[in-house]
Amino acid sequence: MSKRRINKIAVIGSGIMGSGIACHFANIGVEVLLLDIVPRELNDKEKAQGLTLEDKAVRNRLVNDSLKTSLKSKPSPIYLQKFASRITTGNLEDDISKVKDVDWIIEVVVERLDIKKTVFENLDKHRTPGTLITSNTSGIPIKFMSEGRSEDFQKHFCGTHFFNPARYLKLFEIIPGPKTDASVLEFLNGYGEQFLGKTSVIAKDTPAFIGNRVGIFGIQSLFHLVKEMDLTIEEVDKLTGPVIGRPKSATFRTVDVVGLDTLVHVANGIYENCPNDEAHELFKIPDFINSMMDNKWLGSKTGQGFYKKTVSAEGKKEILSLDLNTLEYRAKKRAKFATLELTKTIDKVIDRFKVLVKGKDKAGEFYRKSFSAMFQYISNRIPEISDELYKIDDAMKAGFGWEHGPFQIWDAIGIEAGIEMMKAEGYKPAAWVNEMIASGNSSFYTIKDGATYAYDIPKKSQEKIPGQDAFIILDNIRKSNEVWKNSGVVIEDLGDGILNVEFQSKMNTIGGDVLAGLNKAFDLAEKDFQGLVVGNQAANFSVGANIGMIFMMAVEQEYDELNMAIKTFQDTMMRMRYSAIPTIAAPHGMTLGGGCELSMHADKVVAAAETYIGLVEFGVGVIPGGGGSKEMALRASDTFKKNDVELNVLQEYFLTIGMAKVATSAYEAFDFGILQKGKDIVVVNKDRQIATAKAYAKLLAEQGYTKPIHRTDIKVLGKQALGMFLVGTDSMEASHYISEHDHKIANKLAYVMAGGDLSEPTFVSEQYLLDIEREAFLSLCTERKTLERIEHMLKTGKPLRN
Repeated sequence: MSKRRINKIAVIGSGIMGSGIACHFANIGVEVLLLDIVPRELNDKEKAQGLTLEDKAVRNRLVNDSLKTSLKSKPSPIYLQKFASRITTGNLEDDISKVKDVDWIIEVVVERLDIKKTVFENLDKHRTPGTLITSNTSGIPIKFMSEGRSEDFQKHFCGTHFFNPARYLKLFEIIPGPKTDASVLEFLNGYGEQFLGKTSVIAKDTPAFIGNRVGIFGIQSLFHLVKEMDLTIEEVDKLTGPVIGRPKSATFRTVDVVGLDTLVHVANGIYENCPNDEAHELFKIPDFINSMMDNKWLGSKTGQGFYKKTVSAEGKKEILSLDLNTLEYRAKKRAKFATLELTKTIDKVIDRFKVLVKGKDKAGEFYRKSFSAMFQYISNRIPEISDELYKIDDAMKAGFGWEHGPFQIWDAIGIEAGIEMMKAEGYKPAAWVNEMIASGNSSFYTIKDGATYAYDIPKKSQEKIPGQDAFIILDNIRKSNEVWKNSGVVIEDLGDGILNVEFQSKMNTIGGDVLAGLNKAFDLAEKDFQGLVVGNQAANFSVGANIGMIFMMAVEQEYDELNMAIKTFQDTMMRMRYSAIPTIAAPHGMTLGGGCELSMHADKVVAAAETYIGLVEFGVGVIPGGGGSKEMALRASDTFKKNDVELNVLQEYFLTIGMAKVATSAYEAFDFGILQKGKDIVVVNKDRQIATAKAYAKLLAEQGYTKPIHRTDIKVLGKQALGMFLVGTDSMEASHYISEHDHKIANKLAYVMAGGDLSEPTFVSEQYLLDIEREAFLSLCTERKTLERIEHMLKTGKPLRN
């Protein structure tokens, strides 16, 4: 990457997308100048205050209101609310000259070429030569936007298309203009991946680029198929959701969230601008969609779309579904298919596709029709929208949340089997696919030496996909680098003396097999290696301990076995901390309960920015029993030295557990005391996480890692703290803020974090706290209310308040 640095950017346009982009740059520490137009008239509030159009509050009203709305939206566009202080607002008349001081200008104004050209003309007068200038257009040709601009402008201009919401969707399409300098594209490609945490895809300047061209084709195809096959919207959402590795919102719920008008706008753009597309007529908006547009049934933004939230006469909330034949809302219908039942035992999504397309019911027919149409479409888009097939897969995975791209799905079905399926449905692949098979290539992708190769059409051979060297992809090395495995974990050699423990249990829960695997990894690492990473690349790091196992032992009243199981968990966490080799935890996604406890006991945490971490055991009627309660008491003690008001400090840590707080980003976890400043770090790109964790394990080993000495210097406050906690919990129950059982759990936690009912502040060991933590945990497992909560969680996945 070039030596260009991005310290400050300007975002022009503060709508949903502009504010979202501004927030994401603030997330990564960049200073942002957010500008929008000046209002042309006063609103009622401004009139009442006696303000004029010349007042700054009025002139910046649009930008300030937009940013405020964005910061309040859920899910939040910002990792931590205080990061918003990195954004300065202004307007395009008083503050446009300030763009001379920025390193990159991103235009995010309304999708009208005439308005964009006027904005660029104005910006060209003020920008410093060499400054990057890009447009977030979702479809206007890049070549038209820079016409008439200065040579330097055109050289540094291109499209940079973020997907909404900018924080969460990883696709970052970079679209060159006619005169864009190659070094600009190279820089943005690298910056998007390394700094913004994106999947950067350099696209061609074609209508809707890559992601929306293929994604909107997929949705439009379903709009037509749903009528042809007489499917309900519930059936389509069942068939196009998690079962095939797509988001829970599947198809119709996703359209409701995005907005039907947005989808129609893009589809119309493709229809008008792609007359030679073989699927041209498919982009024509069906009648039922036009009726919905006329009715303003646009989705969440208008209160109803394909689904509608209502409240019954009894005050019960209900979600109604749209009947596409009558266009009337009705009660939701349950969707069930025999083919989907066959995939329930197939954990890996990629292994389900072969089964799904062979289904003998409506579901099988649906998959054969929809995949056949998609396979023909994507093969025909090369080289029109991309020369490389992997870019289409990257765009669909990063922009639409698909676990697998369409070429990967085709590989999973089998290329030749896929072609036979297509023929049966009246479709055929592009000529290059048949040429590929004739040249002896039987798949679009291959794995070699831990790297992914993709078929290169002009070269007629498999070529290594560029940009992988900063990543370690566990799927690619699991078989070749396996050191040991059981049903709970795989231990892999990452190279350079570093091992990785990858959980393989359902939802990565931590049960007996995972604990055995962790202990085996410590043994192996201490004997023959230099460091250990605990990390995986599933959707979530770990949702915690296996509560099903705890429930069975408690119901059977096998308390000795339960005591031993909890002690094994605690001892394993202590090995994480007190091993002869450095240990690194690499949490991401949901990292709850035991997953959080494991992370808190590592020598260092390398957390993905999108880590939702917390000690949530209160929700199932117990306290953290794998060292989490002990650890919060220890961390409070370490903070006492910096803070005179010890009881207040302890109370903060107590509330983190008692309120089952879950951080909404890794940065918020620092505020909760779960991650530690100066020790733990955050990586924005999850794809770099394992490689970064390995690098830190290696660094700690090379610096001369010494096994830590067991702690015996933890200050606990005894009766002084216990009394304060008990008064507080009594008051909470008396005021009906907590239930009787919550009161009981809180008192048990209070006992542990106070260090018991010691008569005066005392220094104790970690083992002392672990023993009283385990005793408290076990006593709660004998409670009927706790068993009810665990059973409810196992059945519904949701906590019960009883």
